[in-house]
Amino acid sequence: MANPDIVIIGSGIGGATIASGLAGSGASILMLERGETLPATPHTRDTRAIFVDGHYRPKEMWREAGGAAFNPGNYYYVGGNSKFYGAVLIRYREQDFSAMEHYGGVSPAWPFSYEEFEPWYSKAEQLFRVRGALGEDPTEPFHSIPYAFGPVPDEPPIARARAELKGLGLHPASLPLGVDIDAWLKDGKTGWDAFPNTGTGKVDAQSGPLTAALADRNIRLETGAHVEYLEAASDGKTIAAVHYSQNGELKKVTPKLVILSAGAVNSAVILLRSPSPSSKGGGKGLANRSDQVGRNFMNHNSSAMLAIDPRRRNDAVYQKTLMLNDYYLSNGKGGKPLGNVQLLGKIDGNILRANVKLAPKFALDFMAGHAVDWYLMCEDLPDPESRIMVDGKDIVMQWRRSNMQSLDGLTKVMRENFRACGYPIVLSRPFDKRTPSHQCGTVKMGDDPATAPLDPFCRSFDHKNLFVVDAGFLPNSAAVNPALSIAAQALRVADHIRKTELVA
Repeated sequence: MANPDIVIIGSGIGGATIASGLAGSGASILMLERGETLPATPHTRDTRAIFVDGHYRPKEMWREAGGAAFNPGNYYYVGGNSKFYGAVLIRYREQDFSAMEHYGGVSPAWPFSYEEFEPWYSKAEQLFRVRGALGEDPTEPFHSIPYAFGPVPDEPPIARARAELKGLGLHPASLPLGVDIDAWLKDGKTGWDAFPNTGTGKVDAQSGPLTAALADRNIRLETGAHVEYLEAASDGKTIAAVHYSQNGELKKVTPKLVILSAGAVNSAVILLRSPSPSSKGGGKGLANRSDQVGRNFMNHNSSAMLAIDPRRRNDAVYQKTLMLNDYYLSNGKGGKPLGNVQLLGKIDGNILRANVKLAPKFALDFMAGHAVDWYLMCEDLPDPESRIMVDGKDIVMQWRRSNMQSLDGLTKVMRENFRACGYPIVLSRPFDKRTPSHQCGTVKMGDDPATAPLDPFCRSFDHKNLFVVDAGFLPNSAAVNPALSIAAQALRVADHIRKTELVA
């Protein structure tokens, strides 16, 4: 392929989905992915290898703003972090598109409404073959098209948990999932949450939209292609070239259009490392007239909660089929929002061992075997001082958590609920920075180039041929998994590019 019309950097949810949206357009497209295809090995269903030994974790280290190094939980494979995701493909609630007051401050509005975005949610649900059920969740926004597939079924212990929560007057609902449960279980009797996907049981960025995109002969994927920086044209108004390394060789490609989809952290890093003309960005990288690139980093405030009954064994295999949004829009007593509750994939003693180093294995196995495992998730609010920075070759994270009162409140009310359901032991533990709990917000979209790097179609205000389409564009984190919102916006942007950039 000579210099292509379009270069897409990254093959995660954003990059793969926008590629599928541009398939059949006639444009020549080169996708650059720094990782390789994730191989099928015995490690893929081995909880010790994944959770204790960290077999799939990246080799790189990031630094906290104070200087302490840590190993991040971001994955570099074809398909990006979605290879390990929980396959929860849930819409933001309609209220998330408007400004909403939380205990920790105000969550900002999107630059367009839910009603405008809704058709793209429906298209994304079809693309990812989402399984779900409408009518169970009182916070469920309007759907113009029902789910094409029914929900992944509850296993008996989870059906019991659903009934127990209903007995308290709550509204447990089926999680919308991109999982073919029969296909998944053929390769091993485990859950899929945090397990790598090397088959077709989980619809991730690779097994879903990327596979569809690569059926177009005009779209080509290069792996092991680590983008170093973008080069602006001499006038600073466009991106002239993409510079990347591959197999020890430095390479350069000069497309007409660049779509940056390297993930919320790495897209910001690429822009910050890119040299900027003095007239644009003031030496702070590219697309950064607003000085907002890397800022407003958000990563959901979240905890694991184990509801344990020593008298009852939980023999579920995959478990992750249930959510609860009764506290999403208020605390249940007329107060401010708390967040979302959903099941984790079924844990075992090895998974607990990753967090509790000194306990004996038999005790961890007993605890895991008698627990129903939950994930509590609350909104992290944007803060310009919560940010991703670069220091030479180092990535520096300065994460200033916000709105922790909501997580405290959700933890308290769910502990009370589970005890009321008959679980005498309820344990919780927050997730830390090593867990990429939906990183977002670092290259946000908005209406004003003075306050946002991107317009509502994710085009850079500073460079007319640059789009950034990954979780970085999100103006708020809401309190649900962001994958479907990223995919929906990618389809919307692809449609916009077809109409504005690829017209004859």
